[in-house]
Amino acid sequence: MMRWLGGVALGCVVFAGAYWLAMPGKSVAQLDPIETLSGTLDESLSPTRPLPAPVNLPAARVALGEQLFKDVRLSADGQLACVSCHPLERGGADGQRVSTGINGAQGTINAPTVFNAAFNFVQFWDGRAGSLAEQAAGPIHNPVELGSSWADVIARLSADEALVRAFRNAYPDGALNAKNIADAIASYERSLITVDSPFDRFLQGDKAALSELEQEGYRRFRELGCISCHQGVLFGGNMFQKFGVMGDYFARRPLSKADLGRYNVTGRDEDRHVFKVPSLRNVALTAPYFHDGSAATLEDAIPVMGRYQLGRELSPQDIKAISAFLHTLTGKPPGGVQP
Repeated sequence: MMRWLGGVALGCVVFAGAYWLAMPGKSVAQLDPIETLSGTLDESLSPTRPLPAPVNLPAARVALGEQLFKDVRLSADGQLACVSCHPLERGGADGQRVSTGINGAQGTINAPTVFNAAFNFVQFWDGRAGSLAEQAAGPIHNPVELGSSWADVIARLSADEALVRAFRNAYPDGALNAKNIADAIASYERSLITVDSPFDRFLQGDKAALSELEQEGYRRFRELGCISCHQGVLFGGNMFQKFGVMGDYFARRPLSKADLGRYNVTGRDEDRHVFKVPSLRNVALTAPYFHDGSAATLEDAIPVMGRYQLGRELSPQDIKAISAFLHTLTGKPPGGVQP
């Protein structure tokens, strides 16, 4: 499932007019020594909120979806499954620059995390799928991913009597068909929410959940403008933005089709290099970063975002503090999975 274009790719992408939240009378250069958030920043200004736990998910469909998520019969060669590119113990992503599909085929884009994907406003980096169920069909049919078809998948799964019974129990029509397969996988993915991160506990009033350095990183993340686009429950995942607002990220390199971003969907020139803003939830677990997997670490990715999205050369202290803050967005995986 190499959908979304990137292992929760880091991107402090901002609108052309940056969204500044600097404290009155202070420049970013005056932020040292550390001042804690208490008494200095109005939390009501923060466009963030804790990640909610999933509720009212149909248990039979979630269980069926988990089985299908791990089922190699979805692939043409019987060797790969959704979990191959989205291992839960690795943060829901495979840690590769691009994933390997059937017959050793190399993908064109960095695989994202499946964790918390239910909160994305669209799926895939270029936004071509409007729902998780719609997204599920993409990798099945992609010749460099699972390389199969609904007809072949249904034929293989229908030979499994226990699986046929599971569909009968999970769906009113009892059908093992494309619609229900996609819905079951989507139901399982909706359960993959990583709650109770240190930052969520901080938002809920536990000020001791973040160290002074982590709080400083949160403050700088806001004041520098990263939060203009990395906002909401996912710290991203709720808008499109150009990669290279303040500079040409793609200069001096050959362009790939994946680099065109949303242009591949709309065909409009203004959508060249426009991508869905990635979520930063669990970003510390999902290197490498960006749609092209070009940044190996957070410390590599943060200054690139500063340069091309904010028009700033970030200081070593900026990078250290923001990285520390981003680590606090790591939540608890569902089902006791240990990353």
